[in-house]
Amino acid sequence: MAFNAFPTIDQCASVGREKHTVVADMDGTLLRGRSSFPYFALVAYEVGGVLRLLFLLLASPIAGLLYYFVSESAGIQVLIFSSFAGMKVSDIESVARAVLPKFYSSDIHPESWRVFSSCGKRCVLTANPRIMVEAFLKDLLGVDMVVGTEIATYRGRATGFVRRPGVLVGDKKADGLRKAFGEAKPEIGLGDRHTDFPFMAMCKEGYIVPPKPHVRAFPSKKLPKPIIFHDGRLVQKPTPLMALLIVLWVPIGFILACLRIAAGALLPMPLVYYAFWALGVRVIVKGTPPPPAKKSTGQSGVLFICSHRTLLDPIFLSTALGRPIPAVTYSVSRLSEFISPIKTVRLTRDRANDASMIKKLLEEGDLAICPEGTTCREPFLLRFSALFAELTDQLVPVAMVNRMSMFHGTAARGWKGMDPFYFFMNPSPAYEVTFLNKLPLELTCGSGKSSHEVANYIQRVIAATLSYECTNFTRKDKYKALAGNDGTVVGKPSYTPNKVMGC
Repeated sequence: MAFNAFPTIDQCASVGREKHTVVADMDGTLLRGRSSFPYFALVAYEVGGVLRLLFLLLASPIAGLLYYFVSESAGIQVLIFSSFAGMKVSDIESVARAVLPKFYSSDIHPESWRVFSSCGKRCVLTANPRIMVEAFLKDLLGVDMVVGTEIATYRGRATGFVRRPGVLVGDKKADGLRKAFGEAKPEIGLGDRHTDFPFMAMCKEGYIVPPKPHVRAFPSKKLPKPIIFHDGRLVQKPTPLMALLIVLWVPIGFILACLRIAAGALLPMPLVYYAFWALGVRVIVKGTPPPPAKKSTGQSGVLFICSHRTLLDPIFLSTALGRPIPAVTYSVSRLSEFISPIKTVRLTRDRANDASMIKKLLEEGDLAICPEGTTCREPFLLRFSALFAELTDQLVPVAMVNRMSMFHGTAARGWKGMDPFYFFMNPSPAYEVTFLNKLPLELTCGSGKSSHEVANYIQRVIAATLSYECTNFTRKDKYKALAGNDGTVVGKPSYTPNKVMGC
């Protein structure tokens, strides 16, 4: 069947489709990109690390040759084997739920989404493994049915092969559609290549999505469910070139990260700022911080209320001030404790004990706290715990922002001890620390305001400074969405170490 046998997607009306059914391919149709390599690379790196990503890179030329010169099915099978073989199915599902949606949602084709979203019943028919795409399609796009390639498993692990009928390409897509809908004909079929024609011909109307590499993606914030929480280490979509750069940079970046961490841990805090700049870490300070508390006059310490971007927030707060500021935290890895240049104290999650502990620390001097309780990567602030507002009226909001070009310095899955290393592995990471005005006494609990009013006010002030949006989400919401737990660390003793890293 000729390519011009179907009209283009721009000719498809999207009005009055509420009772219609649409069936769409994914790569090149619902998504702008025609290649699924970046998403296989994400699974490979997030589950198997840099060595698995290297294996996928080495296998990709074979996949490309098979895909373009032998069959699409064979090429996709090589990608599946290279990415999935030996992986736990639960790990693949975790990445599909917590990592891939962020990247998929940033690549939605605007014309395809215009038609797709106008229909009352939505189905996606794809050669991609169903386990990779189903969470994104159903949870974020409101897709009713996903028909994709089924991977073979053995004792909870992927074998790297696929189950019958094999990779859904060409006539197998048409068979999948027939199995899903029986004799009923969907109203609209959307595809982008000749192997989509068999299933498009089974629909009442078929439309082709022509390749337009420079078309702008549909804004992800306008999707039915915007992404607030996402996980994974990679900042950019790993195209073949980017994946190669990551593989080459990791050993260099790790050595550089060790140097940067050593500089922060071993040098006196007034020198850390200059050492970071010499090693490519940019620290930008805005606003006027308050002077340190004077114990001789009996002056109580200031409580710095920080927005939470990574566990390094108190470190960069201290760097900006040129003096170490103790911090309180919920949980942190032993490795992060060992390499920390500042003192922090673990919270016990017992309100009375934590309040007593923070009061004692404030009597000794300034203190930092991140009342969100966990990090958020997107331009949102989580709900602020109100405990801090009950303990002192000396409150200074601090807006924290960081910039990373290759790796995220936070993770809900995996070992959090690598968080500082991943942040410092970026070629030139940056932190912007903005000190806001000290909270007026009339806006504190000492003047009759409730702790929740104070916490909400500070949240709004920081959000306005950063152009962020306030939310009521909490630590538990984040970890339930990304890791399937409430974010607590079980089995760790509660104690006050001399030197740990926090927030």
